[in-house]
Amino acid sequence: MTAGESHGKALSLIVDGYPSGVSLSEDFITLELHRRQLGYGRGTRMKIEEDRIEILSGVRRGITTGSPIAALIYNRDWENWKDIMAIWAKGQQEEKVRTGGEGEEKAGAGGEEQRKFQSAGYREAKVSRPRPGHADLAGALKFDLDDIRDVLERSSARETAARVAAGALARLLLLELDIKIFSHVISIGEVELGREIEPQELDQKMIDRSPVRCMDERISRLMMQEIDRAREDGDSVGGIFEVIATGLVAGLGSYVQWDERLDGRIARAVMSIPAVKGVEIGLGFRGSSLRGSAYHDEIFYCQEKGIYRSTNRAGGMEGGMTNGQPLVVRAAMKPISTLAKPLRSVDLVTKEEVRAFQERADVCAVPSAAVVGEAVVALEIANAVQRKFGGDSLAQLKESYSRYKDQIERRLT
Repeated sequence: MTAGESHGKALSLIVDGYPSGVSLSEDFITLELHRRQLGYGRGTRMKIEEDRIEILSGVRRGITTGSPIAALIYNRDWENWKDIMAIWAKGQQEEKVRTGGEGEEKAGAGGEEQRKFQSAGYREAKVSRPRPGHADLAGALKFDLDDIRDVLERSSARETAARVAAGALARLLLLELDIKIFSHVISIGEVELGREIEPQELDQKMIDRSPVRCMDERISRLMMQEIDRAREDGDSVGGIFEVIATGLVAGLGSYVQWDERLDGRIARAVMSIPAVKGVEIGLGFRGSSLRGSAYHDEIFYCQEKGIYRSTNRAGGMEGGMTNGQPLVVRAAMKPISTLAKPLRSVDLVTKEEVRAFQERADVCAVPSAAVVGEAVVALEIANAVQRKFGGDSLAQLKESYSRYKDQIERRLT
């Protein structure tokens, strides 16, 4: 669970069900948060924030205790927004200090001053021009809000910093089981990598050195030029990223109930990343034009390898379960909806045609979204591991996991 607004004081998160005995690394979590902030095409906000996690509970002397892990990520930009994003209106704050309470009668005493504050300063800060493609209009209608600021602050992709922190905790658990997760960018705008990446090629440090997190230096430069052209035009640009998980055993997830299918859970998690509009596993949409004989991964046996596959078009998933091959997930991200040259919209108050609200934003966030993709996939895999192998402690979990791996090994060889 996460909470917090883009320009609020902090983001918060709670991770429950995490086993005891896992050694956490603050440096690892900080690095994951830093990776999310990188990427060519990001806005000026990333120059302000230096995301770090402050863990409040569930960890003692660097080791998890089995209790819920609660944490904060402070927004440095809060200092520039604390009047607009104040929890209490000015009159309420002063009345609370003066009376030492906030009962119904006492709160009413500051009502006139509160109204003056709202009419003088707050009204100017109200947002009433929804951006096409954003949560602005639907959110204002759903929650009956007259200020779109209350929608955009929570719907902002800033929330994903909390999920990346939670994902870092999941990744530290998965590393104990030799499960690793990578991501890279396949396309930005009309520029595509143009080839499949094999899991053994993945080098996270090399990928992160690319400003657009692409494994090909020449294509990286072309992607950057695509972003530059969009920036010059006052526009934005989207793309596709890929997340790959290695070291997975067969049998995570289940086919016995629809909501236990791991591919469904992963698709939902990746789709929940702001601006992601399409998710595929394996060949996904690309496989829809093939015949079955050309799509499915044939099964072979030899004494040296045991039972094996020579292809992975299914992306490591069959019947809602992992099949022992690398998990391959792709996500299509639409262009950012906040534009330097805003699109036409309608003012919700005056009903007049206007240009949509404009606030600082990224030109392209695909490289950053890939890091968020790693995090949400890690969380879903960690949940699947916990559901299958249980264990209140890391030692119990690893013991159960090891027995299962041995069982699988015997069946396959």
